[in-house]
Amino acid sequence: MAADDASLDALGQYALRYVKPGHTIGLGTGRAASAFIRALGASRIEVRGVPTSGASEQLGRSVGIPIVTLANAGKIDTDFDGADEVDPRLNLIKGYGGALVREKIVAVSSRRFVVLVGEEKLVPKLGHRGSIPVEVVPFGVPLAMAKIKAIGMKPRIRENDGKEFVTDNGNLILDCAVKKIANPARLDRDLLAIPGVVGTGLFIAMADLVLVAESSGKIRALRR
Repeated sequence: MAADDASLDALGQYALRYVKPGHTIGLGTGRAASAFIRALGASRIEVRGVPTSGASEQLGRSVGIPIVTLANAGKIDTDFDGADEVDPRLNLIKGYGGALVREKIVAVSSRRFVVLVGEEKLVPKLGHRGSIPVEVVPFGVPLAMAKIKAIGMKPRIRENDGKEFVTDNGNLILDCAVKKIANPARLDRDLLAIPGVVGTGLFIAMADLVLVAESSGKIRALRR
């Protein structure tokens, strides 16, 4: 069962202990990241935010967080974002919200990457929920779909309200049906080798800390 709003609000509030005045913060996308952004704005801690999507930029501005671009940020101290799956090694699947490429860029640009999830996102192996998002330039979609099928997955173009979902980068997302993944790092390399693929939802060995909102109301910290 997905974490409720109260649990995510508590998780966002808890994550503030990893924020210091003067920091530059990565602002993730999705329910957990949005709860953190709201908590950060309410805290009045003086920080700057680098958003991973138009949605997180809009929310950050609305709660009074000064927004800077990646180009103007200099260093990013800590990136706070959610995840769709977390395995025991803290590898992730992200991108169900459609911001996977910008999320990965901001995460890699940060000194520390903190992931916020409800306990339902913890899985024994990646692929548990049956899908990996892959961002592809529109021209390359036919090739990417053929190559992904050859790897053994079933891709489909993501739609929203009957129309193709277009990312903030102007690209399309292929949601690729997959069974539990034996070797996520190898699959990530195979997908990225396909011309036209911009990025995948596989975040391998990137998370430094995962904060988990448990159904009991406690917050558990997992470190890589």
